[in-house]
Amino acid sequence: MPLTRPECEKIHESALDVLKDLGVRVDDPETIRTLQEAGATVDTENRVHIPARLVEWALQQAPRQVKIADRNGHLWQLGPEGGTLVLTGNALYITRGRTRSDLMAADLAELARVVDACPDIHGMVGTSMADYSPTSRDFAGFRIMAENTGKHLRPCIYTPAGARVVMEMAQVLLDGATLRERPIVSTGFSIISPLHWTALALSVFKETAGLGVPVMINSEPLAGATAPVTLAGCMVIGDADTLSGLVINQLLEPGRPCFYNIGFAHVFDMSAGLALTGAPENAILQAAGADMARFHGLPCASWMSTESPCADAQAAFEKMIGGLAHAAAGVNFIWGAGNLESTLAMSCEALVTDDEIAGYFLRFQRGFPVDDEGLALADIKEAGKSGDFLNSPHTLKHYREVLSRAHLAVRARRGDWEAKGSHTFEESAEQKVRDILAKEPKQYLDARQKAELERIERTAISS
Repeated sequence: MPLTRPECEKIHESALDVLKDLGVRVDDPETIRTLQEAGATVDTENRVHIPARLVEWALQQAPRQVKIADRNGHLWQLGPEGGTLVLTGNALYITRGRTRSDLMAADLAELARVVDACPDIHGMVGTSMADYSPTSRDFAGFRIMAENTGKHLRPCIYTPAGARVVMEMAQVLLDGATLRERPIVSTGFSIISPLHWTALALSVFKETAGLGVPVMINSEPLAGATAPVTLAGCMVIGDADTLSGLVINQLLEPGRPCFYNIGFAHVFDMSAGLALTGAPENAILQAAGADMARFHGLPCASWMSTESPCADAQAAFEKMIGGLAHAAAGVNFIWGAGNLESTLAMSCEALVTDDEIAGYFLRFQRGFPVDDEGLALADIKEAGKSGDFLNSPHTLKHYREVLSRAHLAVRARRGDWEAKGSHTFEESAEQKVRDILAKEPKQYLDARQKAELERIERTAISS
C-alpha cells in the first residue's frame, strides 16, 4: 500500500516537528559544535534541536543519484528514478542445515565465493568473525571479501580506526582511480532509535567523509517498543532519525551521496518478545520508506529478512514478500540475501535460494515495454493466421529477453524431474553450494594488491 504524497507530507511535517521540539541526542562534542554553527540549538542534555530550514538545506545538497561500482566493470546509477541492487546481510553466525555456529573467517570466505557465483546478488555486506578481535573484524573481513568476490563491498565498521583502514584498503583495489569515480565500497551506520547518534556512528561518518563514498543512513525503529506501535508513528521516528543523519553527513561533506534507509524498521511481537523482520508489516514499512525517500528525492535502502532459523519454506516465502514489496516500491539497495533468524545468521543455502528469489522479483520489477515492437501487431497479423507463433522470427528475436531463467526451481515435466533424481528445491540449493565450493576459487587480487592489503592489515593490528 504506497503512501500518497499528502501522507508523505504529513509524516515529514511531524518528523520536522520532532527534530525541532524533541531534538536528537548527539554523543560527539565536535558534531554538536558543527550543528550549532549551522543553526541548530543544544539543550543541557546534549539534545540538538534541528530547525526545518537546516533539514531542507541538507536535502538540497544531497544528490538525487548515487553511483555504485563493483570490480567486474559494472557502474550503476541508483535513485528515485530507478535501479535496484541486491546485497547480503550482516550476521554473527553461520547456519548449516538446522545447526548454527560462530561465523569464522573461513566461513566468510566461503560465503563470498557463493556470492560471487550468484548472478542476481550484486554486493556483499561484511559480517562479524569470531576468530578475529572486535578491533580488526571490519578491515580483516574487507580483505577476505576482496580476495573472494568482485562484487560491490559494504563492510560493517566496528571502530573509527577500522573505517580509516577500510578506506585505505579500498584505494589499493582501484589501481589509481578514486572512490568518487568508482565507488566499489560503500559505508553507513544506524542511529539508535529513537533519535540517538552514538560517538561510534558519528566517527564512522567523519572518517569516511570527503571521499565521495556513498553512505547509508539507517533508522531501525521498533514499532511498539522504541517507536509508536502504529506504523505511521513508526515512520515519523524513522524519518526524523534518517534526516538528522542526512544533516550531519551533508555538513561533513556537502554533496555526499546518501541512502535514506527506514528499511531496517522492525515490528515488536509482544506475545513472543521478539523484534520481527519477516512479517508483512515489515514489508509495508519498508515499501513506505521507499515512498518517503522518493518524496525527499533520495536513493533508498531496505532489507528482506525472515525469522526462520534455517533455509526452509518459511524463509523463502518471507524473503519473497519482502523482496517483491521492495522491488515494486523501487528500493535501490535491498539487503539480506542469505540472512536467517532475524538477521543473526548467514547460510550458503539461503544465499543461492535468495539469488533465485531476487531473479524473480527483479524480473517482476522490469515489467514490459508497450511499444510497436512489443505490441507485435505485424506478427499477430502474419502468424495469427495459422496460430503458430513458435516459429515466428519475432519470437526468436525476443524470446531470451522476455523469459527469465530459473537456476534451481523445477521447470520440467514430472518424468524429467524424476529422471534427474526427484530433488526438492532445498536439495538442489545444497547441491549448488557444493558445486560452487568444489570449483577452484577465482583470484581477485594480484600479488601486489594481496601483499599491500596484508601489510595494511598487519600494521593496523599492531598499532
